[in-house]
Amino acid sequence: MKEVKKRLKIAVICGGPSLERGISINSARSVMDHLGSENIDIMPIYFDHLKNAYQISTTQLYSNTPSDFDFKLQTNAVALTEVELVQTLKKVDLVFPAMHGEFGEDGGIQSVLEKNNIPFVGSPSLGCQLAFDKYKANEYIKSNGFFVLPSMAIEEDEKDYEKKINQFFKEHKIKRTIVKPATGGSSIGVHSVSNAKDALKITKMLFDKRVDKRVVIEQFAKGVEFTVIILQNRFGMPVSLLPTEIELDYTKNQIFDYRKKYLPTNKVRWHYPPRFSDDTIYKIKTESEQLFALLGMRDFARFDGWILPNGKIWFSDFNPISGMEQNSFLFQQSAFVGFTHKDILHYIVRNACNRYNIFYPEMKEKVAKKKKDVAVLFGGQTSERQVSLMSGTNVWHKLRKSEIYNPEPYLFDMDKNVWQLPYAYTLNHTVEEIVDNCKNAVKINQKLKELCSKIIIRLGLEKGDITLANTLPKKIFFTEFVKKSKFVFLALHGGEGEDGTLQKIFEDNKVKYNGSSSKVSKICMDKYETGEKLLGLEDQGIYIAPRKIYSINEIKDTKKLWGELVKDLGSINIIVKPIGDGCSSGIVRLHNASEFAKYLQIAKKGDFAIPPHTFTNQNRIIEMPNVKMNKILLEKCIETDVIGVNGTKLVHKYISGYVEMTVGVLEDKGKIKSLSPSITVAESAILSVEEKFQGGTGVNITPPPQEIISEKNLKRVKTLVEKVAKKIGIRGYARIDVFVEIKTGNIIVIEVNNLPGLTPSTVIYHQALAEKPPMYPTQFLEKLIKNKGY
Repeated sequence: MKEVKKRLKIAVICGGPSLERGISINSARSVMDHLGSENIDIMPIYFDHLKNAYQISTTQLYSNTPSDFDFKLQTNAVALTEVELVQTLKKVDLVFPAMHGEFGEDGGIQSVLEKNNIPFVGSPSLGCQLAFDKYKANEYIKSNGFFVLPSMAIEEDEKDYEKKINQFFKEHKIKRTIVKPATGGSSIGVHSVSNAKDALKITKMLFDKRVDKRVVIEQFAKGVEFTVIILQNRFGMPVSLLPTEIELDYTKNQIFDYRKKYLPTNKVRWHYPPRFSDDTIYKIKTESEQLFALLGMRDFARFDGWILPNGKIWFSDFNPISGMEQNSFLFQQSAFVGFTHKDILHYIVRNACNRYNIFYPEMKEKVAKKKKDVAVLFGGQTSERQVSLMSGTNVWHKLRKSEIYNPEPYLFDMDKNVWQLPYAYTLNHTVEEIVDNCKNAVKINQKLKELCSKIIIRLGLEKGDITLANTLPKKIFFTEFVKKSKFVFLALHGGEGEDGTLQKIFEDNKVKYNGSSSKVSKICMDKYETGEKLLGLEDQGIYIAPRKIYSINEIKDTKKLWGELVKDLGSINIIVKPIGDGCSSGIVRLHNASEFAKYLQIAKKGDFAIPPHTFTNQNRIIEMPNVKMNKILLEKCIETDVIGVNGTKLVHKYISGYVEMTVGVLEDKGKIKSLSPSITVAESAILSVEEKFQGGTGVNITPPPQEIISEKNLKRVKTLVEKVAKKIGIRGYARIDVFVEIKTGNIIVIEVNNLPGLTPSTVIYHQALAEKPPMYPTQFLEKLIKNKGY
């Protein structure tokens, strides 16, 4: 009789009422991607903002944000009552909470699990309750002899907290404070202010928006910020990894906020290993381990803190469930010890299983097959190089699961050299950080060797726990890279990675690559030429917006030209964009001649970014092209209907009868076919980089529901998009952004992206998963390579 292998069943819990529920989806996706295997089954359990539980499909974990599917939960998920939730969780071997903020890290879900004797990963409810409340945690560690900065807590129902705030500033002679929710996440709702008046204003705002019922005001820490991961080894002992140093310009009340934490940006630098003395590192590690034990934590956690100018260390924030995004601190710090993403999650889960005497399946290494080498190239010199880093490393991670291909990560740096990267180096925050670490690799490696050897011993590792070899990055000339590569997966965005330059080099050297030809790439990169190529298709229902092209230096009288543009383009608002950069760089909605003049001034100066609120309804930073623009494209602004998600309800307010959609196209057996379109919903006037590529932000509704557009017209949209792709000459795949007239299905083409973003939560994955049968990310990426005959 054939032996039946026992499989481990894990329920991953995500979502919840917190504003960090989008990041929770990303964490749950990482757990599924790296733990799910032939020996482990993953079952996602999702809590909506009202803490209602649902069993969702694994495909929904690839959504950009919970709002992508919240309104479909009643039809596309299994609603669970409290009794049914407990019954469902009792059928699995172990629960892995990956829910951040309220209910996930405050002991809420842990209490439910403990009450029903359900084994789970992570800290117990009491430890979570103590650690998560920022004021109580601060007071508790103070009472146990740890250094803290002055802080105070304000209850929502207190009558005269203005007096209390003024007294706090006066008593401690405070010039700057942090105001934050007492039980919020580590970055959302956190504000820096310089006086009692502003502290009062922010406090009232947090209460008015119901972010929390208690607010903490604490003295701003002057010094150096750090964050450190603590693991619990198989003997139950806490073991601190090496801390990451966070370098940030804290002037103008800047802080390490949500955007800086979760989207690569040069506004912040991560230094790993930290530039601290060995004594300081030892002190951080020792105190973090002591606090882990004092707070009663288990398995893993992340602590944030500060080294003050006088050498004292203050632990300011305790996170019972560390974020598990692709390049999160958990994965970055553990990689330099020797853990892959898969290794560290197995280590954490195995230790939790041992605690409950749960069988853990043996993870046997598969017999190595001969795989085809794929060089994944990312980085580059454009303003979208950080998004390229996210795309490239995600492609590399996904293809590591392939049975066909053997991916290797390569960074294309600012000087056009190529670096072959070790695993851990891919997890740095920015292209610049990776390059710096590559250049100093020998020195870094020596320091890590000395510091990590003791950590490895204390982790109590068993054979196979860590699988990464200690290798150094290798710098090679681009010509050498081309010569040695059989297939290059281009994950570059903008510039010569997308405009046909590199494609032509590969063609000349007979190197296969993903995407369209050099000739087609050149057309797609030039937004004006793309439009010219599509002229004459109006009778088929394919249009381009009225537009004009101008040389920046030739524009003298902006007020006069603005009046002419409004008349000629037939729009009171006008969209301005670079002729040939990425799909988000430098695109602004202009409302008047004054804003037009302001944009031209910024473009002439060559600024790399436009700060938030520079233009009307501009809530986020706008990245600008790295190279000064010579020409700009000015287009009619197409007003669209208002579409949003309010709780679990889809809201559609008619404005013009147009909606913005993005449609992936994929080549299959030599023919380009449209994937399921997505309605894109922007928070600002223009869809931002975050909303396009960062998990937890932006809303993509895939497929568009029939209450917005009929099945017949949606089918027409797909047909017209296929015609656009054919006219342009797209091969392999692309993403085409359009405005759709709901009542006819006619389209106005915005742009054609020949190398669309492939970050962990990008929309083209959602669309591939909406196919029947669903195409998972690794399958999708394999398809892109197979399409080129490799």
